[in-house]
Amino acid sequence: MLKEAVSRQPSAVSPTLSEIKARRRRKDLLWNTLAYAVLVVIALILLYPFYWTLITSLEPSGSIYEAKLLPRGLSLRNYIEVFRGTTVPFWRLIVNSLIICTLGVTLTVTLASLAAYPLAKMRFPGRDLIFYAILVLMVLPNEAGLIVNYITTIKLGLLQQTNPVLDAARQYAAVVLPGVASIVGLFLLRQAYLGVPTELIEAARIDGARELTIWRRIMLPLALPTIVAFSILEFVAYWNSFLWARIMLPDKNLMPLSAGLLELSGTFSTNSRAVMAGAVITVLPILVIFAFGQRYFMKGIEGAVKG
Repeated sequence: MLKEAVSRQPSAVSPTLSEIKARRRRKDLLWNTLAYAVLVVIALILLYPFYWTLITSLEPSGSIYEAKLLPRGLSLRNYIEVFRGTTVPFWRLIVNSLIICTLGVTLTVTLASLAAYPLAKMRFPGRDLIFYAILVLMVLPNEAGLIVNYITTIKLGLLQQTNPVLDAARQYAAVVLPGVASIVGLFLLRQAYLGVPTELIEAARIDGARELTIWRRIMLPLALPTIVAFSILEFVAYWNSFLWARIMLPDKNLMPLSAGLLELSGTFSTNSRAVMAGAVITVLPILVIFAFGQRYFMKGIEGAVKG
């Protein structure tokens, strides 16, 4: 009897399976709470500048050089002043941004999707060496190519002024063409193409399909989420184009919205809230595009990383 009591004593002291699960749940709940708290703090820090810009643009008067949580009044006067375009052609700037984004996104996505196919699914000498040599260029900042791109656009005659319509087309091309070759897009789409089964491509080749047909009928549909994600990234980049547009566009009526806001700032030097209203209007299309394409964006980025 004594031996049985001693043998049973450790089992009575040791925790049961339900107690171990309860402790693990409490521990996971604690870590999840801490993680979400940190994420909420980071989100508030990132969102506050936009929130401050929004409430400042809605205030009719008062000092703008102070932190605040609530506006001291609400008024749409600043937005009406911007939309009128009395001194800055606001609607023309929006049209310019749409033209530049349409041209830039179309050309960039098309070129990247075409160039990524041979680097992913075609075999030729030096394929990997070419790809890694292209990736090395990612370490260079965008500003490193300003002088080279400027000289190239001058030699191509994209800044000549002969006809108003041709001048506008050439200046739009001068803004778009230097960014058409995207290394990030090439990398994302190549990774997405690597995830496509090689058996599908081999079967299409046996059936007599050419490489361009395989690219159009097989690769593009299967890599569509990544293409949409890359299109969103390029739209944001072209919509926010500022420095290169300021350099290459001597005609202020052809500037995109982000570059034209500088003129808005100079015009409304005594009304900084009009500048804030213009900044809010500039951000809204990006939020709308991301809201509608968020599902494809996240799926495309995830597929590219896995590939």
